[in-house]
This record gives sequence, structure tokens and C-alpha cells, in this order.
Amino acid sequence: MGLGRRLYRGEIDVDFVGKWRLWYSLSAVLLVISFAGLLINGLNLGVEFKGGSVFSFKPQTTVSVQEVRETFLEQGIHQPIVQTAGDRYRVTTETLAERQSLQMQESISKEFGTPVDQVNVQSIGASWGGEVSTKALWGLVAFMVAIILYLSMAFEPKMALAAIVALLHDLVITAGVYAWSGFEVTPATLLGFLTILGYSLYDAVVVFDMIKEVTAKLGATSKQTYSMAANDALNHTLIRSLNTSLVAILPVAAILFIGTTVLGAGTLKDLALALFVGMIVGTYSSICVATPMLVTLKEREPKYQAIARRLASTGGGKGGAKRAAAAKG
Repeated sequence: MGLGRRLYRGEIDVDFVGKWRLWYSLSAVLLVISFAGLLINGLNLGVEFKGGSVFSFKPQTTVSVQEVRETFLEQGIHQPIVQTAGDRYRVTTETLAERQSLQMQESISKEFGTPVDQVNVQSIGASWGGEVSTKALWGLVAFMVAIILYLSMAFEPKMALAAIVALLHDLVITAGVYAWSGFEVTPATLLGFLTILGYSLYDAVVVFDMIKEVTAKLGATSKQTYSMAANDALNHTLIRSLNTSLVAILPVAAILFIGTTVLGAGTLKDLALALFVGMIVGTYSSICVATPMLVTLKEREPKYQAIARRLASTGGGKGGAKRAAAAKG
């Protein structure tokens, strides 16, 4: 009999809820590292957010990224960001005056043989970038509010709180990866962030729905504590969560590792990194963060504390009794 079927039937029971200290410690370490990256390096915001000039051209000879970067540095351009998209190059710089842009076009034409009229230049103002940032922030706030309202109505406020904490957990860790890796944050990245938040929410809803169904049967004569029932529900949805995550991650990994290194699809890497990291962290958080936090909140309720004490007095539900006593204390 397969491992997945045995796990689903309850023949194998992984004590995710009972190991909550391990998961909280691991998450705390990841969050500290992420915050450190954000404070030390910050996010590498794209030109769409901070403004700047973008040069796009197709060299007539074979050149390297370093050669393109050196050409810009020789013209006094500070920290040019060079990206490739097939046989074309896209270079992002600080905002340049019209005279500087014309000089840079001429330098590109001279060094790489591209006709001047085929060197495309686009200037984006900082005010427009600020407007994009503001709209992105409001979009994220609206998304969070909608999640809270939906989960509060479909389930209960404590489930909404646990899910929001897990979503913020995923967002911070993903942002930390961007800070440490130096990947550029573009509008595509924000779309990736919203996508992973939706994915993480879906995973949490699947788990919470099963927990709601199982724990609804708990009463004065129950043989399980809330902790035990929630852990059983989590084990029943585990294989579904892992399979869904694996199927979703494989094509994203192909874009990130194959598309950006072999095919040169540089414009996709910012989106792919957000999806890849977010899906992994989102699966982890729905299992190891959201559910243990929900159990911690629910076991503070007198009803479930009474069940835990009764089972502890008869030799059952020891783990749930300890958690209930810790919550009460």
C-alpha cells in the first residue's frame, strides 16, 4: 500500500501540531534573516518604481553582459543594470538628461554596431514610479482586507487571524529572498507576490475546511482534544497539499532555472523567483504556521480546555492537555 494512501487513512500520523515549537523557531530564524536582508540591502526596485532611463538594443556583434556594462560605466553612468532577452539587451540607468541619452545612444551604436535609430530609449519619471508603488500598496491592503472578511464569514475570526499571519510570514520571507539575491522588483514581481498570497490562502482554506469539519464533532464526551483533531485533519489534507504544490512548482522552476539560464528569458526571472519561493513557503506556512497558530488560539477556549483536562485525567490527550494548560497559564 502506498505511503500516500496509508497517510490518508490515518495509518501514518505526523504530529505537525505537537512540534509547533520547532516550526515557530524555524519561522523566526527565516523572518530574522529576511528582515536583516531588507534592512541591510533593501529591495532592488525597478525603474518602474524609482524612475530612470531604459536603453534597449540589439548588438550586431557577439558581446557579453560585462562589455555592455563597461560601455555604460565609461560614459559616467552609475550602476547600470544589464539584462538580456534573447539577442536583445535592456539596460536600466538613473534618470538621464536628453543630452546624456543622445551621447549614450551614439556610444552604443559605435561599440556594438547598432544603428542609432534602433537604440530605443524610454524615460520614466520618479513621480510615475511613486504612483505605481502607492497603487501596489493599496492593492495589497485591499487583498488582505478581503481575505479577513471572507475567512471571518466562511469560517471564523480566529482562522482569519491565523491565515493572515501565515500570509504576512510568506510575504516577508519572499521579500527577504529578493533583498539578499538582488533580483529586481518590477510590476511583474508584484503580480507574483499577489499570486503566491492567493495560492497560500487556497492551501490554508483547504486545511481549515477539513479542520472545521472534524472539530465540529467535538463535545463533552469526545475522545480527542482540539489539537489531536486538528492534527488528524491536517494529515488527511497533507498529500493533497503536497501534490498541488509539486505540480505548481515544476513549471515555475523550469522558467526560473532553465528559461533564465539557458534561453536567456531575463524578463521572466523576477516573476518566476516570487512564484517559486512563495509556493514553497506558502505550502510550509499553511501546514506548519497557520494550523499550529489556530490550535493555539482555539485551545484557549473553555470548551476545548475542559475536553483536554477530562482526557488527561483518564490518560488520553496528554499533548492537548499540556497545550491547554500552557495557553491558560
